[in-house]
Amino acid sequence: MVEKKEKKTKETKIKDTKIENTKVETKKTSEGKEKTYPIRGNIFEGKVTSAKANKTVTVERIISQYAPKYERYRKIKSKIKAHNPTSINAKEGDIVKIGETRKISKTKNFIVMEIIKK
Repeated sequence: MVEKKEKKTKETKIKDTKIENTKVETKKTSEGKEKTYPIRGNIFEGKVTSAKANKTVTVERIISQYAPKYERYRKIKSKIKAHNPTSINAKEGDIVKIGETRKISKTKNFIVMEIIKK
């Protein structure tokens, strides 16, 4: 019998941390009340590639993954849609920190926490 070798891939994530009980506030315009979104999962850093949609930004983050066949690292790009509160108002080209929260819409479950670089 031939034994199968298991391939192990080493995935490194850039600046990923877990923080609990963090809240980001945003105003809800229809009722005029402040609404909080608890940050309860991963926190990523990335660059805003699009800010055209209303209160939504697209954040691109680069993941470095090891390819054992070539003995090198490769870059993988990931695009994440995030809620852009009016108090933060991130624009295209900004480096931002986003946190995972509850589902806000069909495609959004992250929220912009702060702008790191403009």
